[in-house]
Amino acid sequence: MNKILLGIILGAVLGALDGATAWFTPEARSQMLGIIIGSTIKGVIAGIAAGWFARKVQNLWAGLAFGLFVGLLLAYAIVAMGGGKYFFEIMLPGGIVGAILGFATQRYGAPALATAK
Repeated sequence: MNKILLGIILGAVLGALDGATAWFTPEARSQMLGIIIGSTIKGVIAGIAAGWFARKVQNLWAGLAFGLFVGLLLAYAIVAMGGGKYFFEIMLPGGIVGAILGFATQRYGAPALATAK
């Protein structure tokens, strides 16, 4: 599976799991559907970015760091929209998802096929 497609699929799955962790915050339980949908979209965006980076740079640690950065950046965007409430509860899973995506796209994604010029 190519790196971007792997990032999209894994990002959607991990994003949904990230959103599901909101269940552990009782005040957020009434908004679970929206949180899961938003986290899934955030995971897909991070997966596309990590997959794109993995196609350009073949370095496991750079991919992991890039994925972590993108995951934290997207999570911070969500925190900023919410006024900073639940900072740790949003940033931690977002960073973990990004790091996993960066690692997985580097390690398990197939390289892009060479095109004839």
